[in-house]
Amino acid sequence: MRFLVLVLGLLQFAASHAQTLPVPALSARAWLLMDYATGQVLAAQEADTRLEPASLTKVMTTYLVADALAQKTLSLQQPVMVSERAWRTQGSRSFVPVNKGVSVDDLFKGMVIQSGNDASVALAEAIGGSEDAFAAMMNRTAQRMGLKDTNFLNASGYFEGPAPNHYSTPRDLARLAAALIRDHPETHALHAIKEYTYNGIRQHNRNRLLWADPTVDGLKTGHSNAAGYCLIATARRGPRRLISVVLGTPSEEARARDSLNLLNWGYTAFESVKLYDKGQAVSQLKVFKGAQNLVGAGFADDFVISVPRGMADKLTAQMLSQQPLVAPVAAGAVIGTLKLAVDGQPWGEYPVVAQSAVPLAGFFGRLWDDIRLYFQ
Repeated sequence: MRFLVLVLGLLQFAASHAQTLPVPALSARAWLLMDYATGQVLAAQEADTRLEPASLTKVMTTYLVADALAQKTLSLQQPVMVSERAWRTQGSRSFVPVNKGVSVDDLFKGMVIQSGNDASVALAEAIGGSEDAFAAMMNRTAQRMGLKDTNFLNASGYFEGPAPNHYSTPRDLARLAAALIRDHPETHALHAIKEYTYNGIRQHNRNRLLWADPTVDGLKTGHSNAAGYCLIATARRGPRRLISVVLGTPSEEARARDSLNLLNWGYTAFESVKLYDKGQAVSQLKVFKGAQNLVGAGFADDFVISVPRGMADKLTAQMLSQQPLVAPVAAGAVIGTLKLAVDGQPWGEYPVVAQSAVPLAGFFGRLWDDIRLYFQ
C-alpha cells in the first residue's frame, strides 16, 4: 500500500498580516473553543480532563429525546406518567405533578429551558423504561459519537454528592453539542428560548448570554458543588458558528464572562476561509478495475476553515490518497485526506470523499488492470 501525494499549492486570499490575539485569561479549570463547521479546536486548556459535567449531562438526554421524536417512538403530544422517583428528584425542577400525565412537549421544554431534573428523569423513563436503562443508551450513543472520555450514570447530572464515575471533558462536550446542532437543529432552537411557564411557575433560562449577546442561541448551563459552574455556549455570527465549553468556574458571573470572552476572542482572532465549494473536485484520482478511470475527490458540503486573522494567504494544502484505489468505489466513501498548514505549521487533516460511484469494469477491463497493478 502506498500514498499518492498531491501538492495543491498555495491557496491565495486577500489578507493583512496581523498577529493572532492572545487567548483571554479565564477562571475556568478546563475549557475549549471549537469551530462548529470543521470541528477545529481553536484553543483549549485541559481539553481531555475528565470532570463532572452537572446539568451539561442534559445535552445527551436532549439528543436522545430528539432522536425518539424523529423516529416517532415518542410524540410531543404524548402524555408521560410522572413517577414518584422523577417527582422526588431534587436540584433544579420543573415542578411536574406526581402520578399524572404531562405532555412530552412540556417535559422537553422544562428540561431544556428550565433545566428541570424531574422532567429529565420522566423523559428518561418514558424512553428507556428506567433511568438506568436510559443511562446505558446515553453511553452507547456516546461511544457511537466517539466520545471516549465520557460516562453517564443518570439523565440529569444531579447527584447529592460527588459522582466521579459520571464524567466528560471539554472536547467531548463540544462534540456532543455539535452533534445536537447538526442532527437536530429544531431541538437546538429550544435552547434560545429565554423563559418557560409550566404549572403556573415561570422560570428563566439560566444561560445569561442569551440576554448579553443576540448572536448566542444556546446551549446549556450546569452547576454542582463538585463541578462548579459550567456552560456550553454557542453563537452564530454571519456564516460562522463557534462552540465554547467552560468547566469549573467559581460563579454564574464567571462562567458567563469566560464564555463570552472566549467567543469574542474566537471571532476576533480568526477568520473564516472557504477553500472548496460543495461538489467542487479537489483532485481527480485514478481508479483501477472501474467502469471509469477517474473519480472526483472533494467534500460533501462547502469546506470552510478558520485561520488566524491575517494568515489566510499563508495557507497551503496537500492531499494524500491511498493507492491503488480499486473499484468498486461508493459515492461518499473516504478516498483521501486533505492536510492543511498555515505558514508551514500543521493546521488539521480532513477526509476527502468520492463525488460519484465507480462500479466495477467488465471482465476484460478488470483483467487489464490486474496486469497493470502487477507491475505497479
